[in-house]
Amino acid sequence: MIKISLPSDVNFIIDMITKAGYEAFAVGGCIRDAILGRIPEDYDITTSATPEEIKTIFKKTIDTGIEHGTVTVMLKGVGYEVTTYRIDGKYEDARHPSSVSYTKSLREDLLRRDFTINAMAYNAKDGLVDPFGGQDDIKRKLIRCVGVPYERFSEDALRIMRAVRFSSQLGYEIDEDTKTAMKELSGNLSKISEERIQVELVKLVCSDHPENMRVMYETGITKVILPEFDAMMETPQNHPHHIYSVGEHTIKSMEEIEKDKMLRLAMLFHDIGKPKVRTKDEKGFDHFHSHPEVSFEMTKDILRRLKFDNDTINCVSKLVGFHDKLIEPNEKAVRRAMNEVGEIIFPLLLMVKKADVMAQSDYKRHEKLQRLATLWSLYTKICENNQCTNLKELKIKGQDLIKIGYKAGPGLGEELKRLLDKVIDDPSLNNQDTLIKLAMEDLR
Repeated sequence: MIKISLPSDVNFIIDMITKAGYEAFAVGGCIRDAILGRIPEDYDITTSATPEEIKTIFKKTIDTGIEHGTVTVMLKGVGYEVTTYRIDGKYEDARHPSSVSYTKSLREDLLRRDFTINAMAYNAKDGLVDPFGGQDDIKRKLIRCVGVPYERFSEDALRIMRAVRFSSQLGYEIDEDTKTAMKELSGNLSKISEERIQVELVKLVCSDHPENMRVMYETGITKVILPEFDAMMETPQNHPHHIYSVGEHTIKSMEEIEKDKMLRLAMLFHDIGKPKVRTKDEKGFDHFHSHPEVSFEMTKDILRRLKFDNDTINCVSKLVGFHDKLIEPNEKAVRRAMNEVGEIIFPLLLMVKKADVMAQSDYKRHEKLQRLATLWSLYTKICENNQCTNLKELKIKGQDLIKIGYKAGPGLGEELKRLLDKVIDDPSLNNQDTLIKLAMEDLR
C-alpha cells in the first residue's frame, strides 16, 4: 500500500475529525503532488462532517466558503480548507453549480472533480482512495477526465484550459476522449471571465512545455480566447530568415527562452502583428514591414482584454515593440538603446532577441548571435563602469539648474534631457561642474 507523509497539522485535523466520528482525507492536488515526489503548495481536506460539525470540533474556524461546504480551520496561524463531501447541482453558467448538496459518500465527492490525477484522497488509516485510476494515469503520464469528459467540461468550461495546463506542467499527454470533448466544448470558454483565462494562460506559457500552445490551437481554445494566435498559426513565412509559420516560430521562440512570465509573454506576442502586414514581393518572398509597431499596439490591446496588470502590459508591450530594433554594436548606440528601452528592460530585450534568432532559419544565424554577444558585452561594460543612461544617474538635478538662473517649468525638464543627451554621447561629461558649465552655456 502506498504511504504518503502528510504534515503534522494535516494529520492532526484528520485525526480530530475521525475521533469525532466522521471520515476525513487529504484530497486533490496535494495527493497528486505527493505521489509525484513534489512538495504540495497547500493541503485540502474533505470530510463527511458538515461545516457546522467541523466548527464544533475546532476552536478557530473561518467561514471562507460556507455556501459550498467549506470552512477554514486555523492552526498556528495557518489556514486549512475543510470541505464537506458534496454533490454539485446543475451548472448553468459553464463555471459554477447552481446548488450544492452534501453526501456521505467519498466516491461521489471525488466523482465531481476534474481529472483522475486530482481525484484521489488519502489518510494514514485508510491509505490511498483512488476509485478512478489516478495513480495509473500518473504512471501512464495521462490527463483524463473523471467519468464522462463531456459532462466534466459542460460543468466547468475552464477545465478545458486546465487540461492543457496540467499537460504542460507535468509533461503528460491528454487522453483522446478527453481531447475530443475539449474540441466540441471549447466554445463554452467564452462564458469564462478574462481573469480566469489569464491565470491559466500564464501557467501554461510559463511551464516546461509552452509548445502546448499548439494543443490550444488544435482543440479550438485559442479561437475563443486568443484568435490572433490562430492567425499566426495560419500565416506562412516564405523568406530565407525563416523556416516556420509565424505561429510555429512563436512556439519555438518560447521554448528558447527561460520560464519568466514577462519573457514568455513577450515571445508569445512579439510577432502577433505579422498576419496583418504580410506582403509578397515579385520573387514570392513574404515581408512583414512595420510588424513590431503593429504587434506593440495589438499586444497592449490583448493584455488589457485579458485583464493583465499595468506593469506586465508596459514591460511586455515594450519588449514586443523593440524586439526587432537594430542596435549598432558600439557603446554609444547601446547607451542610447538602454535610455530608450529602459535600463531594467534592456537585458530582457537582448534575451528576447536571442530567442527570436534561435527560432529562425540557420541563415546568417552565426552573425546574428555574434552581434548579440557583442551587444551583451557592451551592456555589461556600461553597467560595470556606471555610465549614465537615464536622468536618475545624471549628476545634476532640477534644483541645481534653478540656482544658476533656470525657472521652474517645462524648460527645466528639457534642459535636463539636453544634458543627458550629451552625457549619453560622452559619459566623461557626467560630473556636476561640467554639467553646470554646459547648462550655463545653454542658458546664455
